[in-house]
Amino acid sequence: MRTTDEPIKPLPDDGPNTIALFLGLYLVVLAFFILLVTISTVEETKSQKVMDSLSSAFTSIVPPSADLQTFRSKDGDVLAGQEFQQQITGIFSTELGIDKVETVQPGRQMRLLLKSDSMFFQNEARIRPAMYPLLDRTVAALSNRPAGLRYDLEFVIGVQTAEDGKTMPIVENLEILRAGAFAEEMNSRGIPPDSVAVGMRPGHVGEIVIWFYTRDIEKTKLKFETKE
Repeated sequence: MRTTDEPIKPLPDDGPNTIALFLGLYLVVLAFFILLVTISTVEETKSQKVMDSLSSAFTSIVPPSADLQTFRSKDGDVLAGQEFQQQITGIFSTELGIDKVETVQPGRQMRLLLKSDSMFFQNEARIRPAMYPLLDRTVAALSNRPAGLRYDLEFVIGVQTAEDGKTMPIVENLEILRAGAFAEEMNSRGIPPDSVAVGMRPGHVGEIVIWFYTRDIEKTKLKFETKE
């Protein structure tokens, strides 16, 4: 029997436990995803198709001796070479007197064609001062070598041949002086010594071809065979 002065006690909550219900649903979902991962299988065919697609896309820029079965990080060398070629193209593309900037092999080889008198004073072996900024930017691009790669420049100038059309001059002439002046100028501006070479090209007098190469350092090293 309850007196009127006693407080009324609330009835116990008989409803469901919300936290326990949420935790149970969470565990069921987790178990479901674990089951999916367990019964799943790798689609080898699709993975191979993706690798083959990547390899075929880079077939034209990967050296013929490279393995085209899988796409490897070695292709990053080609991407570095392409970035170097874009730099060279940007340096010379707007310069007056440049006949052509041509990519021979993307990421590996390109060439630049120009008239001799565009780089040198007419009938002299002195380089025009207007070319100095271009040469400085070229030296900077050649010096920025990624690990394992080297950037090379070959300067080839056309010379007059003898009457037979084949024999090149053996005495000092304007073209030889210009080739030497170019090498000295590039060396004075800090180009890596092993990155520059000069040469002569029979015929094509008054024309200069500058080749740019991206090369693997390991492949350019001399290898000596030892006999046992």
